[in-house]
Amino acid sequence: MYLADEKRYETMEYHRCGSSGLMLPAVSLGFWHNFGDSANMDNMKDMCFTAFDAGITHFDLANNYGPKPGAAEENLGRILSSDLKPYRDELVISTKAGYDMWQGPYGNWGSKKYLVASLDQSLKRMGLDYVDIYYHHRPDPKTPLEETALALDGIVKSGKALYVGISNYNKAQTEEIMKIFREQKTPFIINQRKYSLFERNIEEDGLKHFAAENGCGIIAFCPLAQGLLTDKYLRGVPEDSRVKTDGRFLKETDITEEKIARIRGLNEIAKRRGQSLAQMALSWILRDGEVTSVLIGASKAKQISENVKIVGNTKFSPDELSEIDELCR
Repeated sequence: MYLADEKRYETMEYHRCGSSGLMLPAVSLGFWHNFGDSANMDNMKDMCFTAFDAGITHFDLANNYGPKPGAAEENLGRILSSDLKPYRDELVISTKAGYDMWQGPYGNWGSKKYLVASLDQSLKRMGLDYVDIYYHHRPDPKTPLEETALALDGIVKSGKALYVGISNYNKAQTEEIMKIFREQKTPFIINQRKYSLFERNIEEDGLKHFAAENGCGIIAFCPLAQGLLTDKYLRGVPEDSRVKTDGRFLKETDITEEKIARIRGLNEIAKRRGQSLAQMALSWILRDGEVTSVLIGASKAKQISENVKIVGNTKFSPDELSEIDELCR
């Protein structure tokens, strides 16, 4: 039986999520990859235990994470049942609905029928009575935003979620749904957006600063740009990389000689800071306090142990930031 490290809260930093009472760890663990039905259970457990022992209290899932869809939730459910159940009240567990999940017109997007049914299924897969955060995974261009917002509000009132969040909403969409949530007094606390040195849309559309000014937390996913911001590609494209084995989210044509040169330049800055490239990329996201937590993925426990070393080392000099911006521009 797993016993958590008694010193697990001594080194992690916890940040208030927007203007809510909920604190999230600076580093959170995502289950997007490597928790599907083909993953090794011992390795999944090792990653969860290593994360929790390091003070990572937030596990982030979605209904469609796998493969197959639902598999990541099922596997977390098994780990909770066998080992983590005594620590449930120390964990923040989030899940989402918004992408294609089951056949027919009710298994996708943002209708009340889909959101309610999906959460019921997610809770059964994980063996939970409630989740801490329930997200709408992406804006629905056809369902009235009020329906989606009121469905999330009703889910909180039903006791099946403590807080609600949104994901992949831009600044204008965030502003619009926030008005409804405020009218209903819905505990809306967070927007999950892609953000990295190479992907800065949340800065360009003003969302990052708007969220910080208006009591909305931000959690950043894909902070390492699907592995580009690691040392993996410094010497070209390895045969075992995601580009070669998957190619859905990062294509080999995206990795140009110019991009590799920029990555090498960033790696030199990281070396001067005494960090790996990945550590610097994660630190940069948390540099100004406007992002609540950075969401990491991992395929082995060692990666998690390396990534949490960024805690306490997220400050950059003006010269470093200028040099980084020049390489990423």
